[in-house]
Amino acid sequence: METLDKFDVAILSELQTDARLTNAELAQRVGLSAAPCWRRVRALEEAGFIKGYRAEIDRHRIGLGVLAFVRLDANRNTAELTREMEEAIGRIPEIISCHYISGAGTFELQVVSRDLETFSVFARKVLLNLPNVKDLHTSFSLGEVKASSSLPLTHLLKASKP
Repeated sequence: METLDKFDVAILSELQTDARLTNAELAQRVGLSAAPCWRRVRALEEAGFIKGYRAEIDRHRIGLGVLAFVRLDANRNTAELTREMEEAIGRIPEIISCHYISGAGTFELQVVSRDLETFSVFARKVLLNLPNVKDLHTSFSLGEVKASSSLPLTHLLKASKP
């Protein structure tokens, strides 16, 4: 599956909004019958466009009121040391997002915690003890303006037109 047509894009859009749709509901929303819709969803999964399905959980409702953005600076940037940091970061559930970044710093993390005191202990005992960490800089979210995992798809429709 190299290119996506309007039905594929519509399927992706609908599933981003509500991945719990039945195949019949999805087919109706995108203007296909059930069997072709099901085949397209399977093809999108097999081609890697759809990576999985998951529940979106409200972090506040489960007691994770603090969202911190943490920039980690490395002592040295070598392939082996960077790989060790990546592997260590990948094992820590409180780190919900990690990006290797350009500019100042090596990694930008999003970390969730119950409260500031819990985060402080976590930063001192876990983050500062990651391999090759030289320093960390933290900013805290004061409120979410937009938090979405949905990706824009309109460029796919423009790209598929002749």
